[in-house]
Amino acid sequence: MRRLEGKVALVTGSAQGMGLAIATALAAEGAKVAISDLDEGPIGRAVDTLRQQGLEAVGHRMDVTRREQVRQSVQAIREHWGGLHVLVNNAGGGLNTPYRLEEIEERHWNLVLDVNLKGAFLCCQAAIPVMVQQGGGVIVNISALAGHWRASLAGVQYTAAKAGVEGLTRQLAYDWGPQGIRVNAVAPTVTITGERMERLWKDKEEQEQQRLIQQIPLRRLSRPEEIAAAVVFLASEEASYITGITLDVCGGRYLR
Repeated sequence: MRRLEGKVALVTGSAQGMGLAIATALAAEGAKVAISDLDEGPIGRAVDTLRQQGLEAVGHRMDVTRREQVRQSVQAIREHWGGLHVLVNNAGGGLNTPYRLEEIEERHWNLVLDVNLKGAFLCCQAAIPVMVQQGGGVIVNISALAGHWRASLAGVQYTAAKAGVEGLTRQLAYDWGPQGIRVNAVAPTVTITGERMERLWKDKEEQEQQRLIQQIPLRRLSRPEEIAAAVVFLASEEASYITGITLDVCGGRYLR
């Protein structure tokens, strides 16, 4: 039996890149998956991609920084499929903002904190009451090594946001564990998931690329599918006694 058979999952920022890899992995394990993102075109293409593989998916246009949009999307998913068992807060990233301190403007700071941290908070706030009513659920927040170490391709706004995501994860796990809700985070290292990341990586000189890779004991960058596999594990009953942690999926780059 597939590990998430009969479950309903919402993955934010999942029309492409890592989010789509996560949505695909959840659906392949039997989950009914709601693809959530900002633009209708990519959402539709992502849903079509999953359905062509025989997987069950619907699309929702949602800005995670808008409370009412989030609430309406969660309610629509609940009405369509009868519940919400898994929430993956993937929407975020550096969002094309500068990484040099002197170039970061207040609007850059606000954007990154709003999408990465406020967005995760609003989605949790909307999903948790639904999960409580159905007897429990799972939340997986996508953090980064930046949340408890440092960033390689992003600025302090991203590091601060991901540190906040990990704090949110721990507190929600403590507060809602008695209600049967598990909350964990996954922290990848550099993963090439889209045009921005490809550009930032290619902009680095080969010597700098090699220096970064040499910091990773497995001597390579991660693949989106490897991050997705960690999310599936945490969402499944295999992780039924795991809550409040941040799971590093980084090839050993950060060894505590």
